[in-house]
Amino acid sequence: MSKLDIGIRALQLNDLDGIMSIEPVVYGAHHWSRQSFINELTNPAGSYFGAISPEDGSIIGYSGFWLVQDEAHVTTLAVHPDHRRKKIGERLLIQIIMEARKLGANRLTLEVRASNEAAQNLYYKYNFRRLGVRPRYYQDNSEDAFILWTDRVAEMNFANMFIERLEEFNLPTDGILELFLGPTASPTWRAEESIMPSRATA
Repeated sequence: MSKLDIGIRALQLNDLDGIMSIEPVVYGAHHWSRQSFINELTNPAGSYFGAISPEDGSIIGYSGFWLVQDEAHVTTLAVHPDHRRKKIGERLLIQIIMEARKLGANRLTLEVRASNEAAQNLYYKYNFRRLGVRPRYYQDNSEDAFILWTDRVAEMNFANMFIERLEEFNLPTDGILELFLGPTASPTWRAEESIMPSRATA
């Protein structure tokens, strides 16, 4: 299975068995309960997505966010250990960013373990930056959480970066400039910007 084979769709209540086959494996004793996911999937402020195996249609990862006014808070991103290092986490992050922007998000934020450098690097790749620290945030080992944040999703640099990421996954890019920059955006903007200097559980 390559990164180009990954299907993404909105999660529903009938996906709970698939979700719960992953959640305890990834998060251990402090995983969300089945009822927690029922609450999340029925929360009007929440949007949740599953990565679907092309081989058997099973859920192999999931992600989600809450939208509060114009800020999207990433609540979870998990990939089954058997399917890591296949860019599934990145594909789920792409989905979050696109859907959050469609709903009007201008900013995204999340918490990540201080020791999880792989996840941090994924988020940094999408222009997140470290805003602060939540001391002893994680209950299982009292590990700190880094607060990551981006408020640049409505900028040309972000839109151009995002188009490049979509192209890496062979995903359509039609309408992306308009999505991130508004209806007045045009492809010529991207060409002009390209000559300017550029300014992370997957």
